[in-house]
Amino acid sequence: MAFSRSQSRQTAHMDQRSPTEPTATDDREHEEQDEAPVHFGEIIRAHLWITAAIVTILAAAAVGVLVWWLNARHYEWTDDAFIDARQFAVSSKVAGYIDAVKVTDNQRVSAGDLLVQIDPRDYEASLAQAKARVSQAVATVGNEDAQIDAQKAQVTAAEQQKKEADAALVFAKQENDRAQALVKSAVGTVERAQQTRSQLQQAQATSARAMASIEAAKKQLTALLAQKVSAEANVEAAKADEALAELNLSYTHVTSAQSGKIVQLTAAKGQYVQVGQNLMMFVPSHIWVTANFKETQITDMRPGQPVSIEIDAYPNREFKGHVDSIQAGSGTAFSLLPAENATGNYVKVVQRVPVKIEIDNPPSDVTLGPGMSVVPEVKVR
Repeated sequence: MAFSRSQSRQTAHMDQRSPTEPTATDDREHEEQDEAPVHFGEIIRAHLWITAAIVTILAAAAVGVLVWWLNARHYEWTDDAFIDARQFAVSSKVAGYIDAVKVTDNQRVSAGDLLVQIDPRDYEASLAQAKARVSQAVATVGNEDAQIDAQKAQVTAAEQQKKEADAALVFAKQENDRAQALVKSAVGTVERAQQTRSQLQQAQATSARAMASIEAAKKQLTALLAQKVSAEANVEAAKADEALAELNLSYTHVTSAQSGKIVQLTAAKGQYVQVGQNLMMFVPSHIWVTANFKETQITDMRPGQPVSIEIDAYPNREFKGHVDSIQAGSGTAFSLLPAENATGNYVKVVQRVPVKIEIDNPPSDVTLGPGMSVVPEVKVR
């Protein structure tokens, strides 16, 4: 009952308030209406300098992005690039023990510098033997010349004997003709006629023998001339052996064919090397950059265009170069196992095309070698 009376008094009190008297709820509504929203323009006017700074920064950023984009359109770059060279192995052309190694690891050498000395004594002996064979062959040719001269004299003597025999044959024929005529006229004797006939036959035989001697002498001369040709050929063969011996002797001096650097040195003093055995690797001084650009990047790329090169080993330096040439075909076309697009499912992949970039005035104060990573940027427009 007490609760009901208290509730009745509260209801009566609420009924006695004026309809125009504000309540707590009304006060909160009025406070929210008094807090009018602040306009954006008023904020800008209140913070004019800050607004100007923000606008300036945004404008500068937009201009910078535009300038960068316009400038970037003129360049193509790739990080799939490395320094390249035609490095090769230095091998021994002759077998033998190494007497001395004249270079060390990573040493720079010039063309003609001695790299390795192989024991030359065996090859010096071979050269001496070859020279002796040349002298012997030359002497044989001289002997053949002497025999040919002697045989020519014999041919001349045989020809003179033939002339004498021909003269005697003519006289014997004349004597025989006279004797036969006298016998027929009964003036000469039969004995004389028989004697002159015999002398004629002897003269004919002597003439034939002289002719045979000439033919034999000439054939012997022909044989001697053939022997001389053979002897001269032996001289040439001996001289070739001598030249080969000299060449093998020179191969005991392993020299540098061009300027460059020695790497992966394996030769050691006292080591026995075989023909063709590798002694060291050689990196020539001429190096360049092989950059594998995407095929979509070489549209405007041409030989002679300038290139700025960044080398990972020297990040604070920039090197200059130019495009030397562009390979006629993608890299995969010349790989050991080229792609065969005519079989299986085909998925188009952007190909890489190797571009050769020459380094202008390669620096000598830094070490550059094949395989070092670079980032070239080509100005294509």
